Amino acid sequence: MSEHMQPGLIRISDDVVSTIAGLAALETPGIAAMSGGISEGLAKRLSGKNVHKGVSVEVGQVETAIDLRVIVNYGCKIQEVCRQLQENVREAVENMTGLTVVEVNVKVEGVAFKEDEVVLEEPHRVK
Repeated sequence: MSEHMQPGLIRISDDVVSTIAGLAALETPGIAAMSGGISEGLAKRLSGKNVHKGVSVEVGQVETAIDLRVIVNYGCKIQEVCRQLQENVREAVENMTGLTVVEVNVKVEGVAFKEDEVVLEEPHRVK
């Protein structure tokens, strides 16, 4: 490359950063799902194309800020899960995009119970 050539600009879209953050969040132990927020009604487990749900980002030229809305598994230490979540998302976004993550804010919007822990007993009827 000659000294007069400029390499050009690289811009990473909000959707790309949202997808990376969402996938890293779902891979974090203790995170049951991303939350669509109160306005969307029930929290939903999301993957694939919809992984950016529950994720809001602000992407600049060299840095980004990320807000996550999550559902945690019942019985987990929420503070520990959220600290690990912040670390996982920061590492994934920084490694894949080269952007500096200035903050990862987490809002826990619910607790998920494992299906096998829910026991429904039928009332006993006397004939």
